[in-house]
Amino acid sequence: MIRVLLVDDEWLVRAGIRTMIGGEPDIEVVGEAADGAGVVDLVLETNADVVLMDLRMPQVNGIDATLAIRDLPDPPHVVVLTTFDADDLVVRALRAGASGFLVKDTPPGDLVAAIRAVHAGDPILSPAVTRRLIDRVTGPERDDRTSAARGQLKKLTAGELRVATALAQGLSNADIARELFVTVATVKSHISHILDKLNLTNRVQIALVVHDAGRDGTDAPA
Repeated sequence: MIRVLLVDDEWLVRAGIRTMIGGEPDIEVVGEAADGAGVVDLVLETNADVVLMDLRMPQVNGIDATLAIRDLPDPPHVVVLTTFDADDLVVRALRAGASGFLVKDTPPGDLVAAIRAVHAGDPILSPAVTRRLIDRVTGPERDDRTSAARGQLKKLTAGELRVATALAQGLSNADIARELFVTVATVKSHISHILDKLNLTNRVQIALVVHDAGRDGTDAPA
């Protein structure tokens, strides 16, 4: 059973999501909150596996709440909810450790599939959306991130860099294994090493680093 926690300041949004996923045999809504304040306690109380997190809330926003959740010893996956699919806040939430995002008008079937996917460890963010989100942030701050990302990628071996680049293209572990002529176990091992070396928490953050660096691993091992 996938235990889901809903965090949104709009009652109608929470009610709509509860209705959409309420009939699924493997998904259970275990709690609701109208603000990010107290979410950590609610996560601990409900033992939630997935948190659907609104970004804009009156007291504690979704980014700060996500950061607090990610500090837990065994944190649940956080999926941010947004009205627009190209919101700068989404980028900040992904950097804070969210595993992906959903727009609030996501069809019921896609919402259910997304919850199952993120619970299984797969990010719910397409490469095209990642590029569009990253492209919204321009100027010196972007230049600084590009330089920092390229420095991060220098820590990777050639094999790890190839896996990271393929992951940023939206490939699954099986697809990466076929693309690079290695086993799925090798891909998983590389991803684990990448997360450790770059001090990241999930695959989405790896993709963001690769995109920040130009998606081609420039200046990293060839």
